[in-house]
Amino acid sequence: MLKRLLLLPVLSLGLLLLWVKAGRAETSNSYAGVCQAPADDFFTDKIWGGIGAHDCLKCHKDGGDAEESKFVLRDPTRAEDAPAAMRYNREQFAAMARTLEHDESVLLLKAIGKLKHEGEEVLRPDSPAYHLLQEFVRRINAPSAAPAAEPPGGPSFYEGITMISDRRLLRRVTLSLAARLPKAEELEKINTNGLAAMPALLDHLMQEPAFYERLREAFNDIFLTVGLDDNPETVLSYEHFEKTRLWYQKHDFSGIKDEKERTQAGYKLAREYRKAIEDEPMRLIEYIVKEDHPFTEIITADYIMVSPFSSRGYGVFEEMKDKFTNPEDPYEYQPVKLKALVGRNRPEDQESATGFYPHAGILSTFQYLRRYPTTETNRNRLRARMFYQHFLGIDVLELAARVSDAAAVSAKYEIPTMQASECVVCHKTLDPVASLFQDFWRFEAVYGKRKEGWFKDMFQAGFEGTDMPESERWRSLQWLGSLTAKDPRFAIAMVGHAHYLLTGRKPMLPPKDLSDPFYQSKRRAYLAQQQQVESMARHFAAEKFNFKTVIKDWVLSACYRADGQATATADPARRMELEDVGLCRLLAPEQVERKVAAVFGKPWGKLKEQMELLYGGIDSKEVTERATDPSGAMGALQRILANDVACRETALDFSRPAADRHLFPHIEPDVLPDSPESEARIRQTIVHLHELVLGRQDGPDTPEVTRTYELFAGIVNEAATRKVDSAETWTCRQGLLAEVPDPKYTVRAWRAVLTYLLRQHEFLYE
Repeated sequence: MLKRLLLLPVLSLGLLLLWVKAGRAETSNSYAGVCQAPADDFFTDKIWGGIGAHDCLKCHKDGGDAEESKFVLRDPTRAEDAPAAMRYNREQFAAMARTLEHDESVLLLKAIGKLKHEGEEVLRPDSPAYHLLQEFVRRINAPSAAPAAEPPGGPSFYEGITMISDRRLLRRVTLSLAARLPKAEELEKINTNGLAAMPALLDHLMQEPAFYERLREAFNDIFLTVGLDDNPETVLSYEHFEKTRLWYQKHDFSGIKDEKERTQAGYKLAREYRKAIEDEPMRLIEYIVKEDHPFTEIITADYIMVSPFSSRGYGVFEEMKDKFTNPEDPYEYQPVKLKALVGRNRPEDQESATGFYPHAGILSTFQYLRRYPTTETNRNRLRARMFYQHFLGIDVLELAARVSDAAAVSAKYEIPTMQASECVVCHKTLDPVASLFQDFWRFEAVYGKRKEGWFKDMFQAGFEGTDMPESERWRSLQWLGSLTAKDPRFAIAMVGHAHYLLTGRKPMLPPKDLSDPFYQSKRRAYLAQQQQVESMARHFAAEKFNFKTVIKDWVLSACYRADGQATATADPARRMELEDVGLCRLLAPEQVERKVAAVFGKPWGKLKEQMELLYGGIDSKEVTERATDPSGAMGALQRILANDVACRETALDFSRPAADRHLFPHIEPDVLPDSPESEARIRQTIVHLHELVLGRQDGPDTPEVTRTYELFAGIVNEAATRKVDSAETWTCRQGLLAEVPDPKYTVRAWRAVLTYLLRQHEFLYE
């Protein structure tokens, strides 16, 4: 029991988004323009935001452990009228503040555990939160002593923030979402119509194959389903797929005479089959977005995606083969409904009222269930935790309060998770969802009931206070998916996932530490972002959950368009507010390779496998978070990349006819910095390279271009004083289309310029 308690710290799952609508309840100058103002900003900001949402609501609500008490609160995120819920909560706190026991407010006594309180000590008497609660009690009991509220008004949160140009925004989204540079016609539309042209351009961009590659990549960062243990075909259990899951081992290679070639063909077939299985959950997301289906289908779809190879593993290839354009393409995917599973032993046959497997989007895929397995002690709680994190945007481990003395709780209660208040407050919410997975008990993540029956010492199947009808048990995950799709937190969580796709950052969490000198700044930034998230979630739902709508909303938002570098300010508080505004992130290794390919026509090709991990990538197993700050090793790789790519591309481009050149179309290697006319040509070439490589629009006489020109001229002039080889370095002239002599060292100087640009912040970050 002690081990179980230590492993399962959870909490009331409404807390994360409790601030979303409560944020409308601000009135002070610092929040004007961000949130709608109600009557009492001190309560909303300090008491509710810093104490009530974190420490009180989890028990004192309908369905909570203290629902029978006189102090019952409302969750603004679940209320139809959030401001009314906030006013109601204030009155509940005020009534408790007015109630006295031994000449002291019951609200204060309960908070520090001096009166009978199942929650025991919630606040320490010396904590900033307790001092704020004292101030609230003082204001309630001596209202004339309360300071006057600040008048409404004040600057908007985004006032004074520099936005990137429309051309830079276009380059940002084409590189990020389509792995290419903007097309000439796209630039013309942006130059003519500005931001008004962006939605239509995004509609076309989100039809390109590269967009769907990026979509799958980003959502795997979230769901991590590629990180399966063991070979992927093992998600198809031996019990139910004995005859089909290893079909590749029986493939006929008799047409290949050479034994070594037959072996290699067998390995290739196995790799492709395994990748086809791994990719299925992300291909489901791709299909939903590509076909403009409601994005709720990621948790309600009554089908899965299979390819010609993976369909053989499921045993459905014969019924599917006519639907495939190419039955031999391992990565062409089509939707299918599986029949109810039939086991080798009759007790393992799957119950189904329809005869079909009860698909519930990603939630019921074998890959997802296998990626988040269960044990006798965990009892599907890991799956329940990941369900809340992935589909409702609530990270239980991030927010959960730990049990202070697990051994004492275990000794006092027979079933702590159902009897001890500090456990019940969490398990009453988490365990019902865990119980919904009870018929997926096998390690292989496929259907299989627990022989001893489901555990009785945990809360039974349900969701957020609603018990699952027994008639729904055979389709319990479908039942969960249908309720989740209607939960307002689902839309907000998906908007958060879109934010991650575009920025590499998860949405901000509300600040908790009231003693933090920057608490107000962090809270204001959080509320500003949440206002945008809320607005986008409403639009998302109104547009029938079309995910492309959210992408467009984020791209056009002030948060995304802000210039992350140009928003610097001397005011520390304002600087803290703007810390998460704009886009200024280190590119992931896959993005670096795609950017090199977009600019030069060919990727570097070395940021993969172990080098990918060294550069901050993930393997979706042990390494599940991407690095956001460069390490020394990453800096070394950046230097190597710059040297290699410049070496490969400079002389190669000069070896092409001028009309075919990409990097140097308007200059020849014999142009030296020895006259005003030559200098002008060199500067124009540098302007071209700055825009091509860095996305900058610098004039010929700007300091940035002058700095690059001085690098080029300095190298050429120094080489003139020395005896140098007449040709470029041997390594850098491999694969040339024609001989490129370099007697004046200009080709090598241009290589140095390209190396310099490839190491700039604008290339390695976005």
